[in-house]
Amino acid sequence: MISYREFAETILMGEDLSEKYFDTPIEWSGFQDFSLPKLPGRKESIAFTELREPFPKASRLNENDKKAIALHSFANHELLAIEMMAAAVLIYPHKNDEDIRFKKGIVTALKDEQKHLKLYIGRINELGYAFGDFPLNDFFWRQMENLKTPSQYAAMMALTFEAANLDFAQYYASVFRNFGDTKSADIMDIVLEDEISHVAFGSHWLKRWRGDKKLWDYYLSSLPAPITPSRSKGIAFDPAIHSKAIGDDEFMECLMKYDDNFKITKRSASL
Repeated sequence: MISYREFAETILMGEDLSEKYFDTPIEWSGFQDFSLPKLPGRKESIAFTELREPFPKASRLNENDKKAIALHSFANHELLAIEMMAAAVLIYPHKNDEDIRFKKGIVTALKDEQKHLKLYIGRINELGYAFGDFPLNDFFWRQMENLKTPSQYAAMMALTFEAANLDFAQYYASVFRNFGDTKSADIMDIVLEDEISHVAFGSHWLKRWRGDKKLWDYYLSSLPAPITPSRSKGIAFDPAIHSKAIGDDEFMECLMKYDDNFKITKRSASL
């Protein structure tokens, strides 16, 4: 058994994928101050780059190279989530049992993300490619410095980024399945089920911390600009799956009405 700090720091600052997969029992020792690094540790072959690879159109996802590019993008998101979750364990103080319960929930989600990363990379390898063959962006990581409190973390990570993946995972599972690619579709199904629990985790803690505020209002006040609730909706936004995860009818009414013309949610959902 090792300290929470050694566990999370190995994942965050480790440069090899093997370190990103690190898993061992944790001792929740006293909190130690930790400064957020500019970048997580990554060796050159999986380092961030300014290059960009256009995300493939759904109609091209029967082609192995386009499929690999899409899965590579999803894998990058999982690795970013792993690193951000490790960072959250390190930077937010824990002073009591409730704080530790929150962090234990983060670790549970982190282990799910490790599972997803392995599944995506395994499928990419089956298609004849390797993780790092395509550009890796740091967009999610760049938001980490704005997450000064656990409520900001829960609002952005769980109720925004992971909430959007409820839609994306469902949508791309359908795309892959329509092309007869059950292997890729099954991975998206696994991701979807885990993301429901991750969004529910964030909703639970925001409800616990909100005081006398409505969940929607507390979410809005916790979500750092310039990110908006529109980013919590993916292609083919499905209110039912969001409602299942969030468990707040008033929140869902506000989310369904919210519209700031964010272009991703305006993309066609046709298969």
